[in-house]
Amino acid sequence: MPDPGSKYYYGASRWGSGIDIPAADEDFYTVKNVPQGTVNEVYYWSTVQEKMRHGYIYLPNEYYKNPSKKFPVLYLQHGMGENETGWSAQGKTGIIMDNLIAAGKAVPFIIFMDNGLDTRRPGDPQGGFGGFGGGQRPQGQRPGQGGGRGFGNFHEAFQEILLKDIIPMVEKNYRVIADTPHRAMAGLSMGGMQTHAITLANPTTFAYVGMFSGGTFNTDELKDAADFKKTNKVLFMSAGGRETRMAEGDGSVGKAAENLRAIGINAHSYVSPETAHEWQTWRRSLYQFAQLLFK
Repeated sequence: MPDPGSKYYYGASRWGSGIDIPAADEDFYTVKNVPQGTVNEVYYWSTVQEKMRHGYIYLPNEYYKNPSKKFPVLYLQHGMGENETGWSAQGKTGIIMDNLIAAGKAVPFIIFMDNGLDTRRPGDPQGGFGGFGGGQRPQGQRPGQGGGRGFGNFHEAFQEILLKDIIPMVEKNYRVIADTPHRAMAGLSMGGMQTHAITLANPTTFAYVGMFSGGTFNTDELKDAADFKKTNKVLFMSAGGRETRMAEGDGSVGKAAENLRAIGINAHSYVSPETAHEWQTWRRSLYQFAQLLFK
């Protein structure tokens, strides 16, 4: 049973108790006496799924201090087995942003965090990716069983929700700059794969793209992608130093960024020192990526 003496987090497709291990560089996600933004729960109706959905939104302090100003938006996704609580609870998103903005290292922008695993639509088969809201699946069933869809259609399902429900809801209810140059998408691991698939399929929707431990873009995908090259302002790819395949060699994020710069993409890479496929990698990745956005 969960330990009542520790905090609860959603991961590994379930709620469980856990602790944060202090880190030498935790200062960037430590609460400080700086202007504070907020992370709020949002419930909204999905026309695609015909049900209520749930997400979190980060609003910078200036959103409240300057009520006539409109802001850019980053749509930020979690990984497999996680849900919409991950980035704010374990990723420390609001704290990272408040500290960056106060230090003048990032411009104020809004972040919306949603559930990329809750994608079943009316008529979809039971089971498989997206067939278990919040990352849960029937007991004994593996992803892809039960007539469910594979990763490709799974990404397409979330794409439909993002484009038809999430973005319109955010742009209707919050003071945002509702155009491509002020719209970004990023994600960790599975969320990075979703970001890759969705931004590649919708090259004029997002100007800033980030993949944290989620693989890379390659030159074959983008060399003839005129719309992507024209629209994209920053393409960021990162990995933990202990994620060897993504951190070192010809398949690394650094090599991918080098190759993409050669075909005219403003590509950036980051390798988190001595971390693996873990939240410390992704906190650091957000810290680096946020400093590149909307400038």
